[in-house]
Amino acid sequence: MSINGIGSASSLMVQSVVDMRARLADLQRQLGTGKKSETYAGVGLDRGLAVGLRTKLSAVDSYTDTIKTLNMRIDLAQTALTRVDDLSKTVRSAARLTGYELDDTGQTTAQKNARLQLDEVLGLLNTQAGDRYLFSGRAGDRPAVDTVNNILDGDGVRAGFKQIVAERNLADLGGFGGLGRVAPAAAGNVFTLSEDVAGSAFGFKLGAVTSTLANAAVTGPGGSPPSVSVDFTAGNPNPGDKITFTLNLPDGSHENLVLTATTSATPGPNEFTIGATPALTAGNLQAAATASLGKLASTSLSAASALAAANDFFNIDDANPPRRVSGPPATATTLVSGTPADTVFWYTGEGGSDPARGTAVARVDDALTVPYGLRANEQAPRNAVQNIAAFAAMTFSPTDPDGEERYQALTSRVGDNLSDAPGKQQIADIEADLATAQATLDAANDRHAQNKNVLAGLVEGIEGVPIEEIGAKVLVMNTRLQASLQTTSMLFQTSLINYLK
Repeated sequence: MSINGIGSASSLMVQSVVDMRARLADLQRQLGTGKKSETYAGVGLDRGLAVGLRTKLSAVDSYTDTIKTLNMRIDLAQTALTRVDDLSKTVRSAARLTGYELDDTGQTTAQKNARLQLDEVLGLLNTQAGDRYLFSGRAGDRPAVDTVNNILDGDGVRAGFKQIVAERNLADLGGFGGLGRVAPAAAGNVFTLSEDVAGSAFGFKLGAVTSTLANAAVTGPGGSPPSVSVDFTAGNPNPGDKITFTLNLPDGSHENLVLTATTSATPGPNEFTIGATPALTAGNLQAAATASLGKLASTSLSAASALAAANDFFNIDDANPPRRVSGPPATATTLVSGTPADTVFWYTGEGGSDPARGTAVARVDDALTVPYGLRANEQAPRNAVQNIAAFAAMTFSPTDPDGEERYQALTSRVGDNLSDAPGKQQIADIEADLATAQATLDAANDRHAQNKNVLAGLVEGIEGVPIEEIGAKVLVMNTRLQASLQTTSMLFQTSLINYLK
């Protein structure tokens, strides 16, 4: 009697056990990972959709990381801007409230503090986020501004702001005894007040003239160079009659020079004596105008000159370098562009003419970009820098009789320039732009969080497995595998002798 099939049956049983063991291992992997398969091939027909969803998830994660970085940069910029604004207000208050008490350096305590505050402002404008300088426009790899020492004092080769101020002051005072580039003169019965050179960039500029002088014929300003003429040929004025010259200053301000006729032989400031003849009156008017112009030149004009020099030096960009006096200051009539070889450029970042916000733009969604760029030479931060610098740069002499008035003229202008004014960019305007950018970022971040939850759910539905169901399958498969192993073991122990028994 022959017995067949035991060998083939055993082979099939072993293969069945191996297959069940593999299925059990896969179920255990699914139970541990929560995924249907280790590769997209095992996902089935939805593998393409799963790939697409994961691509979108990756994009969402990228946008989220970008938003996090941008929020950090904007927070740093907002902190810096707020501090710059605070320092500007501190200098403004000090300029208006601090008295004229000089130390051995020829400056007040407020001025010396202003230099320290300028140093802090410049440090804030060099704020970095990682390896990026926030206020350098597109040139984020280099500092936005130079050091306070180089800017104010120069570096030994290139002129700093103090030298620019000194040159400009000499140019604005000019010849004619330092009367601000205007010349009072008398010839016979006629008094004239004339600018020195037509089209000069410096000194006083004659504006309107008004007169209550009886018998005087007043004409001008007109001609080239402009001049005003007062003709007393018809007779002398009456006591108390006035003539007012409006003088335009380099910083855009103006002063009214009011001269009053008097019969006193010892006229006071801004008064002229009515002479015995019209010619003597014209001569007395010249003397009074000369004295009053000298006073205004030493005080208001010198202060205005410093502010004009500040604008020349600090109002720069890539197309407009700092400007300085061309030639010997006392006779110069024009400004010339400074070069990197002879003049310190305070702003060292990128200085294009396009809006600063557009110098740094980040994509935070498929169809959404957020501009957040900054330049230190924008009007608001530049205004703070140049006015604090003007206040910190000037010095005074305790023996100068006009020193206190010049200081008051300077502090008045600095205080006004550091105040909010309609039509002028404020630090708060830049902060508002950045706040708008952050609001956009926050909205995009919320949207991405919601989208991520939805996308993750869809991916889970395709790639994931129900844990409870897999757990049950593992138990069933484990039971079946144990039963099969026991059966297989029994078969392998079967022999002819056991079978015959």
